[in-house]
Amino acid sequence: MPNINVNDISIEYETHGDPGNPTVMLIMGLGTQLTGWPPAFCESLVEHGYHVLRFDNRDIGLSSRLDHKRMPNIPGLVILKTLKMPAPAPYTLDDMAADAIGLLDALNIEQAHVVGASMGGMIAQLIAAHYPERTLSLTSIMSTTGHRSLPRADREATKALLLKPDDPNDLASIIERNVRVRKALQSRTHPKDDAEIRQTATDAVHRGGYYPEGVARQLAAIIVAKDRRKLLRTVEAPSLIIHGEEDTLVKVECGVDTAKHLNDSELRILPGMAHDLPTPLLQEIADGIHSVAQRA
Repeated sequence: MPNINVNDISIEYETHGDPGNPTVMLIMGLGTQLTGWPPAFCESLVEHGYHVLRFDNRDIGLSSRLDHKRMPNIPGLVILKTLKMPAPAPYTLDDMAADAIGLLDALNIEQAHVVGASMGGMIAQLIAAHYPERTLSLTSIMSTTGHRSLPRADREATKALLLKPDDPNDLASIIERNVRVRKALQSRTHPKDDAEIRQTATDAVHRGGYYPEGVARQLAAIIVAKDRRKLLRTVEAPSLIIHGEEDTLVKVECGVDTAKHLNDSELRILPGMAHDLPTPLLQEIADGIHSVAQRA
């Protein structure tokens, strides 16, 4: 896969389809590499007539690891945010949105249909608000406005997300931790079989390693972010909000709230979807992205 220098960091990216077609830019969530977008999903978008761009966010996968940035105090940031006090983080979601725009610049792509999942949905929302001239449409999947009034994740989901390997120096232990996280967050209606989950986890660990420092910095960016309700009201691009009815990490009310504060939005709540991209629903999600793109 190629990489390119953007905002003084290296971004690893991958493209699919004809570069002469409209671009769909896929932005992944917390601690998840570009490979979190299944190849079959990318192929469905290519078949719809799009040029697909997916990439590793900063501090994950094969993109730059920002080791020169300090490690954030996550509990301290949560307390400061709760008290509505300034909460410094190594970087922000706005910085990550600027990375995505910088990638488009480097690849000479003027505009894109912007699609983000979870944290990637937050970044996509910021792109649509701050870079309207670059945004053809917005699709926000299993994400949120970040407003304080919205329900929190189930305790078990949060616990799974923060799970550490029994031995951080042992590859098998790291893979096992990855497997447990995936199982905890996946759809119960459309679960992947154990062999597939383990293979996906193994591939992810072998590709991007285990880098909790980067995940912590990404998490800090989420924690310190302001809610995006007012910003979303400025978005003029057509938007699609997709959310799983079974999501225990980012509750479905968060998706409803996101759609409510956009001017031209469609909300699709998918039964049987949790905080994942279930294989039986990939085509429906790709079709939805195509539908909102046509509205643009």
